[in-house]
Amino acid sequence: MPRRLTGFTPSGDLHLGNHIGAIGPIVSGQATADTVVFISDLHALTMEHEPAEVRRRTLEFAGVLLAAGADPDACLFLVQSHVPEHTELHYLLECATGHGEAQRMIQFKEKSRRREHVRLSLLTYPVLMAADILLYDTAEVPVGEDQSQHVELARDVAQRFNARYGPTFTLPKAVNPPVAARLMDLAAPGSKMSKSAASPAGTLRLLDEPDVLRRKVMRAVTDAGTDVTHDPEHRPGVSNLLTILASCTGDRPERLAPGFTRYSDLKEAVADAVITTLTPIRERYLELDPQHVRSVLRTGAERARDLAGPKVRQAKEAIGLLPVGT
Repeated sequence: MPRRLTGFTPSGDLHLGNHIGAIGPIVSGQATADTVVFISDLHALTMEHEPAEVRRRTLEFAGVLLAAGADPDACLFLVQSHVPEHTELHYLLECATGHGEAQRMIQFKEKSRRREHVRLSLLTYPVLMAADILLYDTAEVPVGEDQSQHVELARDVAQRFNARYGPTFTLPKAVNPPVAARLMDLAAPGSKMSKSAASPAGTLRLLDEPDVLRRKVMRAVTDAGTDVTHDPEHRPGVSNLLTILASCTGDRPERLAPGFTRYSDLKEAVADAVITTLTPIRERYLELDPQHVRSVLRTGAERARDLAGPKVRQAKEAIGLLPVGT
């Protein structure tokens, strides 16, 4: 079966959109798919950050993923920096990547714009992402449109490496989720719900208390008029609420719309659905022993190194480095 890999960068707070778009598919597919799940803490260092917050969020993200149903016995579950082969392969791949390729990455252009100090790691982190992917012979990478370019870079670099130094890496491909519900910010429905939003008012965070979730939904921005219709272009606020409700119930927004005549009733239904979806995750998270989470991560790192070590040795020998002890 093809191996799939998904990473979560510990910046900001995981929210409903992350659960619907990434965590849920991992949990539902891990029993039948060869799955790698990792916390990409090294990626969090490409921008200004508080070291203590990166550590806290790394452990928090791991706990949330476990509470949401990620099974470390069914998937490979690890923290990126716990497996030094990620950074070792990163350098080898930099030796097969052009400066122009990295500079063309859209996210680099967007994140570096209007910044006086741009970290070199922001330029090169797509190559580290390529290492994350290629290290485990990943065949499929579920990503949104904003990350597809990075997967294409990984594929291009793998092809170039294989052609120049011999067959070494599996060629990955980006896989877009079959149902990619785009959840928007409740306070600003023109913007996507984000882990790093300036204000938490519009983000339904996975660890929010039930009353906080309800308050955010009830204060959500709607549209002029009173009709409840799914029309993202002209009625973004109401359409977003319908999309959230559909995401939590497994229905379709356009099927749900005729069931409501008032915004208040729609908001109550959305709040109930969100609370029903997220509260069990929060409750399981609060019951987790942090030492258990750390133990799971240690075991995951050991398993990951068993896979990653041989791949790095293969790449080092292919590119021309002298093996240890020869």
